[in-house]
Amino acid sequence: MNDFAAQRAALADVVAITVSPFDADGAFDRDVYRTLVRRLVDGGVRTLTANGNTSEFYSLTLEERRVETELTVAEAGDGTQVIVGVGQDATTAVAAARHAAEAGASMVMVHQPVNPYVSQDGWIEYHRLVAEAVPELGVVPYVRNPAIEGASLARLGELSPNVVGAKYAVPDPVRFATFARDAGRDRFVWVAGLAELYAPAYFACGATGFTSGLVGVAPAISREMLAALRVGDYPAAMRVWDRIRVFEELRAARQSADNVTVVKEALAALGLCRRDVRPPSSVLPEPSRAAVAAIVEGWEVA
Repeated sequence: MNDFAAQRAALADVVAITVSPFDADGAFDRDVYRTLVRRLVDGGVRTLTANGNTSEFYSLTLEERRVETELTVAEAGDGTQVIVGVGQDATTAVAAARHAAEAGASMVMVHQPVNPYVSQDGWIEYHRLVAEAVPELGVVPYVRNPAIEGASLARLGELSPNVVGAKYAVPDPVRFATFARDAGRDRFVWVAGLAELYAPAYFACGATGFTSGLVGVAPAISREMLAALRVGDYPAAMRVWDRIRVFEELRAARQSADNVTVVKEALAALGLCRRDVRPPSSVLPEPSRAAVAAIVEGWEVA
């Protein structure tokens, strides 16, 4: 039986969320996507998430998500763990999880349920159905709803041994610490789901990994923060935080309206992909584009 040790170790790391590039006609650009994935791996990133929110999950078609899953596994190579985002209705999430397993992924991240009516028992059952469908894969709930209780994750863990971690993305370190205590700090790997901006605070409360969209732009910077946090060197981590603060605040502004847009603009400034995003996101206005380009130039990204 799988002890999920490799999956747990992969979550205690920089968990990169891939970007979904589009061509001039608005179609998913497979060749550019391969290049972006290889750049992450070459930059030392060992945990990749396809079909995450930075991947514009809800703007991709079912077929595009399947292609992204397959390309990520193909390009990741040995020594890299691939997580696949799944979600929407339970039937669709289960089908996507099974496809991820068939494609060779090692974990699935279950996106926050989009139904406006979510009970604690319903949340547990939704995730249990996914976990039961792929017992060989590690399963990671994505918790963005502050109403979800740590006791619910504890119960899910009892029902589904392959639920190995949680991506926590409620912007409240105290709530996170309480949630982790109630769920079982040692039972799950805790991933700070709000990226580098919140990583130091969440590591202080028990997280051992963090998600990142910035890592696709500047892998070395994200890895530098992780190295500092792993040894508890918070002054060093905060020096990195100072370098990326403006970039991440641009992403978080106006309820994260430009979360993906800013990352794609940075990649466009580096000549790595087009800036195009799909509605309901939109490209940045020209002044903001210049600001992002200046930030990236200041990082001296190779």
